[in-house]
Amino acid sequence: MDGTDPTVLDELERRCQGSGLPRLLGVVSLALGVGGLLAPRALARLTGVDDAPQANPVIRAVAARELGHAAGLLVGRRPVGWSWTRVVGDAGDLALLGRALADRRGERRRRVAITTGVVAGIAAIDLLAALRAGRARRSRERLIVMEVGVTVNRPASEAYRFWRDLENLPGFMAHLESVRVDDLRRSRWTARGPAGQSVSWDAEIVEDRPNELIAWRSLPGAPVPNAGRVRFVPAPGDRGTEVRVELGYAPPAGRLGRAVAKLFGEEPEQQVRDDLRRFKQVLETGEVVRSDASPEGITLRQQFLQRPAQPLPAGRRD
Repeated sequence: MDGTDPTVLDELERRCQGSGLPRLLGVVSLALGVGGLLAPRALARLTGVDDAPQANPVIRAVAARELGHAAGLLVGRRPVGWSWTRVVGDAGDLALLGRALADRRGERRRRVAITTGVVAGIAAIDLLAALRAGRARRSRERLIVMEVGVTVNRPASEAYRFWRDLENLPGFMAHLESVRVDDLRRSRWTARGPAGQSVSWDAEIVEDRPNELIAWRSLPGAPVPNAGRVRFVPAPGDRGTEVRVELGYAPPAGRLGRAVAKLFGEEPEQQVRDDLRRFKQVLETGEVVRSDASPEGITLRQQFLQRPAQPLPAGRRD
């Protein structure tokens, strides 16, 4: 959204990148490209094709292609496309090596066979990297980032202390079942999903400035990559504290994605606003204010579905 500090969005994009495999393969391409251009004859002998008159120009052409891959993977912004170009290049290399293998005998054939096995292994890794990069791109395209705030009539230190005790969060966040604190940084979050199912993930605090800011992110392996931060800013005119929340998540596609959409509600930003309204109530009054719409009990689920209180019908007034 416009005007949003990019920190949460950047963190989510890093979460969605998955492994650093494309970058590692870019380094491999750089090494192959430089080696092929500087020492084509040595590389021809190593791979067993030094008896072919066209070996040096072919190796230089392959090296130039690898340098292009290196530039795209290390500097470019589209790892998906460049990962797939490596896969295509690997297929071409395997075809050339297959022809070379059929034409050679003895020690040269052994070296070509070893080279073919190495390239086949690299091709498998390249294919894995391309598939992962594709999934990461689709996750980034689904990123949802929001920023909302509320003014609480309490000092920043009190608002910070309450939020910093992460086990307090399910008391006002409607979608959370529990937060279990493992240590000063790590915690286990469980959210209630549709049909009585639960979604759990591990998270860590990445920045903690007492009375000012708390930032967290999900750890790798979370079913829904997410990140967020909350700022505690003294309100003008000594009116308490402005609590500003930035939250982002990347819901997956398919059936799980639809379940997550239901989990976070049709209007996720409005749900976060409601969470902050309940946070304000808890901090200022000690509890979530109930209404006549939730007479059956005081669970957060009932309170979340409450409507504004209405006057009793005339016949029921005492």
